[in-house]
Amino acid sequence: MFLLIGVALIVVVIDRITKLWVMHTMHLGQSIVLIHNIFYLTYIQNPGAAFGILDRDNPHILNPFFYVITVLATLFIFVIQRFIPYDQKLPRISLGMIWGGALGNFMDRFLYGKVVDFIDIGYKIYRWPVFNIADSCISVGLVIFIFSYMFFKKDVD
Repeated sequence: MFLLIGVALIVVVIDRITKLWVMHTMHLGQSIVLIHNIFYLTYIQNPGAAFGILDRDNPHILNPFFYVITVLATLFIFVIQRFIPYDQKLPRISLGMIWGGALGNFMDRFLYGKVVDFIDIGYKIYRWPVFNIADSCISVGLVIFIFSYMFFKKDVD
């Protein structure tokens, strides 16, 4: 339990620091080239879900939906982690990443009504939707969680 909470706290802190830095050093819509045609910092505010999904829908409807999803995800994470054997650290770390990411984006929605995004990657005109640290941790955490059960699950006899 402490590992899960610790990882989630680290994710929330890193997510908040990076978002606050972007909000205080960049103008909305500004883009800074880090690696030409590949990696930019682009400050946007996303009213939708991760990676711009549902971005054209009404935030007055979406935000309560995302609040409920965050609460349900929290409950699910705390229930599922109880069934993970104590010695299996990787699934706990991945759940901490997922929960921390969900909380990071939840905080944005609660404070600003939108999520602050700034990581802009791709190649030339082929761009991935702009995202943030929280989105990354949710995605990577899900992949790690799935792979930890596919490849490292201990047989129970």
